[in-house]
Amino acid sequence: MECVFGMVGKEFAVVVADSSAVHSILVHKSNEDKIMLLDSHKLMGASGEPGDRAQFTEYVQKNVALYHFRNGIPLTTAASANFTRGELATALRKNPYSVNIVLAGYDKGSGPSLYFIDYIATLHKVDKAAFGYGSYFSLAMMDRHYRKDMSVEEAIELVDKCIIEIRSRLVVAPPNFVIKIVDKDGAREYAWRESVKDAPSVA
Repeated sequence: MECVFGMVGKEFAVVVADSSAVHSILVHKSNEDKIMLLDSHKLMGASGEPGDRAQFTEYVQKNVALYHFRNGIPLTTAASANFTRGELATALRKNPYSVNIVLAGYDKGSGPSLYFIDYIATLHKVDKAAFGYGSYFSLAMMDRHYRKDMSVEEAIELVDKCIIEIRSRLVVAPPNFVIKIVDKDGAREYAWRESVKDAPSVA
């Protein structure tokens, strides 16, 4: 029961994802980080089939880095979103990826932005977005409480409300979530919200 969601605030964007690695009725781990740092000022939260998610997000990350290496300037968030959308659209006619993406970034001059990209290569610039079963509850909470001029503290408070709602309303709710933020100072991990700890591995 995956959930990835994000929103844009005042001079920042936040992306949140559950951290459960699940197959069928089995939970393999509860600390899987599903939000990839594309570069210093971009975050890509992804949900979908684990293999597709890992392979495609790494593919995008390496191509964004390759563009920067070849040209000496980084891709903007909009350019990264359009590149991602183009790759999904190309794959759609060959071997489609089952992956949905919330892409957030911060650009000098234009500020923070958030993009909704689904598995059939639909791309929209939005203020808030969500994927997965948890999206029913997180979108409802964001529709009620979201404001464009939210501070980081207010956004994290709303994120916590979304997580509480998902945990209390979803039949098979993911226990743990990772929260990451991107602003003028870069993309970084902000916090984890954990209700289950993975048992330490036995040698």
